[in-house]
Amino acid sequence: MSLALYRKYRPSVFADVIGQEHVTVPLSNALESGRTHHAYLFSGPRGCGKTSSARIMARSLNCVKGPTPNPCGECQSCNDLVANGPGSLDVIELDAATHGLVDDARDLRDKAFFAPVQSRYKIYIIDEAHQLGPGAANALLKVVEEPPPHVIFIFATTEPEKLIATIRSRTHHYPFRLVPPGILAAHLEKICNHEGVSVAKGVIPLVVRASGGSVRDALSVLGQLLAGAGKDGVSYEIAIQLLGFTDGALLDDAIDAIAAHDGATLFKTIDRVIESGHDPRRFTSDMLERIRDLMIVDALKDSGSNAILRDIPDDQMERMRNQANRIGTANLSRAADIAAEGLTQMRGATAPRLMLELICGRILLPIGDNGESGMLSRIERLERAENIAPMTTPAPAKSVEKKEAPAAPVKAEAAPAEVKVEAPAAKVTSAPGAFDIAALRRAWPDVIEDVKKRRRLTWSLLSASAQVLAVDDKAITIGIVNAGARDSFVRSESDEILRKAFVDVVGIDRKIECVVDPSIDTNTPAARETRTSEAPSDKNLLSGAALLAQELGAKVIESK
Repeated sequence: MSLALYRKYRPSVFADVIGQEHVTVPLSNALESGRTHHAYLFSGPRGCGKTSSARIMARSLNCVKGPTPNPCGECQSCNDLVANGPGSLDVIELDAATHGLVDDARDLRDKAFFAPVQSRYKIYIIDEAHQLGPGAANALLKVVEEPPPHVIFIFATTEPEKLIATIRSRTHHYPFRLVPPGILAAHLEKICNHEGVSVAKGVIPLVVRASGGSVRDALSVLGQLLAGAGKDGVSYEIAIQLLGFTDGALLDDAIDAIAAHDGATLFKTIDRVIESGHDPRRFTSDMLERIRDLMIVDALKDSGSNAILRDIPDDQMERMRNQANRIGTANLSRAADIAAEGLTQMRGATAPRLMLELICGRILLPIGDNGESGMLSRIERLERAENIAPMTTPAPAKSVEKKEAPAAPVKAEAAPAEVKVEAPAAKVTSAPGAFDIAALRRAWPDVIEDVKKRRRLTWSLLSASAQVLAVDDKAITIGIVNAGARDSFVRSESDEILRKAFVDVVGIDRKIECVVDPSIDTNTPAARETRTSEAPSDKNLLSGAALLAQELGAKVIESK
């Protein structure tokens, strides 16, 4: 039987303790200067290094060259107290959960006055110190306050406030903290390399997330994954299934559907979540965390989101920027409130799937929310539509016949918009229905990148002002921000470029239909950059189509 990773990689010197420099550096300085104390209190969450640091402290104090922050590793005390070593008679570890009675405390107090067997100090490490009963704590108080010169106490606890104040006041208190994700991820990668097991991209962040910042928990989870690794190492799919997290593709599908106000795709995604065996509560929690990440991306733009969300790959970060831009600040805030409230209601619920579907339904329909967040969401949507089609002075009222007059040329002009690109049957590489709308939205950034290699003009029309609206066995429908941009797309024969890009990237050959979609946000950094650097030569692209987009907005949305 192999040794557990959290025992195998237990530190033996302060330099090996990760993420606790605010504790290890002052302790090392105290050992270096000889200004050690007779009683210490190490507090903090589980698995962050309290007991390990207590053993290192004992090893550093009893080294023949000590007290020193760098034990020699050669003397009897160093060999006895090394990680996973046999232990020393002069270092007594007690668990207050099983030795918290008054009689235990009295026995400890009586034995403390005997000199150490072979070391410089007799050191008592009392773990779970908050479980000392009031009687036992009071029995220890006198010896902790005025111990013999050869006795040192180290209390370790997760709940320091439960330790009686009279003992706390006699100790030097060092609070340990959870390890930051970046430091813990680097530590886990080093261990994987040392173990000689390859780990797929994205697995380490999952382990860090499952551990909650606890090194011991992280090593326990990693040990389970490494134990079940195949010849190719630990795959992302296996890690997802074992740890119970939601597949990133499902989250992307759900968020893309929310951004496109596509209820059908969103509820199909929920069905896939359930059918694949995911817990609806876990999916809701993961979706809430994704919305939080999108809020950070939206708030910081390109200035600092990578620094905060450092574990997210660049391609996923770019996708999240696009999602945040399409959803909007107010809608993200409202979605977070709804998901958080729903997650609370799901605890103990007998129908978690129903609760998840209701959460998603509320997120999609701000019109039914009369609260402040719902109002802000509706205002944000109106502002976006106004940015695309600015309000103009309405024309005088006319007869019904005259109102219908512009309709004819609009319909006539709309004919070339739905581009009919009939592909030869021999070139069809994907069966009808093989690709759903969610899959195409996931592949859209790669399709746009392929378009960029083919023609910069087409890329400039699509990169910041278009999205996939629908797909069936005959056509892929693309929404473009306004009629002017759509007409430029048609005139430049960009439909053929886009069709070839879809064939190369996803292996699906469909005709391209292009419609106006005024819900796309064109006031994003990416859109502004595209307009300034890669915009088509037609300077009146937006101004000439603004009124037309405004008039057709309701009809286009209804037709979709």
